[in-house]
Amino acid sequence: MAKDINLIAQKYLAKVMELRELIHMYPEDGYSEFKTSKLVADTLRELGIEVKENVARTGVVGLIRGKYEGKTVLLRADMDALKLQEYVDVPYKSKVDGMMHACGHDGHTAGLLGAAMILNELKDELHGNVKFAFQPAEELEGGALPMIEEGVLENPKVDVAFGGHLWGGVKAGKLLTKPGPIMASPIIFNIKIIGRGGHGSMPHQTIDPTIIGAEIITSLQTIVSRMNTPLEPLVVSIGKVRSGAAFNVIPNEFEIEGNIRVISDETAERVRNQIETLVKGITSAYGATYEFDLKVIYPTLVNDAEMAKFVQNSTTKVLGEKNVATLEEISMGGEDFSFFCKYVPSAFFFLGITENEDEPIIHHNPYFCWDSKETLTLSKCMAQIAYDFLA
Repeated sequence: MAKDINLIAQKYLAKVMELRELIHMYPEDGYSEFKTSKLVADTLRELGIEVKENVARTGVVGLIRGKYEGKTVLLRADMDALKLQEYVDVPYKSKVDGMMHACGHDGHTAGLLGAAMILNELKDELHGNVKFAFQPAEELEGGALPMIEEGVLENPKVDVAFGGHLWGGVKAGKLLTKPGPIMASPIIFNIKIIGRGGHGSMPHQTIDPTIIGAEIITSLQTIVSRMNTPLEPLVVSIGKVRSGAAFNVIPNEFEIEGNIRVISDETAERVRNQIETLVKGITSAYGATYEFDLKVIYPTLVNDAEMAKFVQNSTTKVLGEKNVATLEEISMGGEDFSFFCKYVPSAFFFLGITENEDEPIIHHNPYFCWDSKETLTLSKCMAQIAYDFLA
């Protein structure tokens, strides 16, 4: 059957590439994927596939019912883009100012549509059902959990779920996955330092929140370097600071926003306490006060061991054994596919898109660019996994 899937897939190469590039030209923010979701729904309907729209606002669910009774497998793709200006000069460059597909979600969406095209040709051989979940807002707070809460895992009941990410650090055509934790839990935090503003020429009359904020930013790095075992993956990064409105005015407040990446709930709770202890101690030493807020965006992505091995065994049929391997290190990036892992046995994988692993394609970068033909490779992997599971 592997040879058949490769052959069937080739018929859809031009269509899948066209879809990827069309989606790329019209990137949309999370929960605003109106053009994308309409394109997805229209494409599925043209194939005669059952469609449900407006799941978690802009999500789309397709369903292929196999000829024979059996289990149900869910395949997932995320649809949203990033608030980023594209600098790459390609024919399909983003036509939306300040928005860009800089993480590969255009390829995920088109790739899953390609898998639907392949599996639709094989539906008379399927022992069970395939659900296609096109999810909104992965880059925001995550659309996976809202889709689950609105019943994407029911009617028919989903037995397993699979997801994949096109990955700029892996050679094109190579797939990596692993059992257990594979991606970290992202956490965002906000610190507001409340001092006492005043004239820039008379700092002694103020409680300068900028100086306090600078000390806090520096001290936060010691949580990783001095308070955490080197054997436990942990990232603490500052992404944004806000303060002041004029060169000669010491501001009243200073805000810090950042993110934490962990792979265990225990580490998350410990780091939360360590951050607040540092902030409380430094602000009180200077006579300032503070506000502190922390939010876990989504949990660690933990692959089911059996399903991770299944992905490897299945995808060797379309990629070849030499192109399927075990991921050696957990990615500190986050993924809300982790919610699916909480409800059903699931596995997530990385599929390479770079021609040279020594020159990785950097995600979330205005120059992020890759060959559209790799979209079909994702289609083949997804289709093979679903076919083999139901077989």
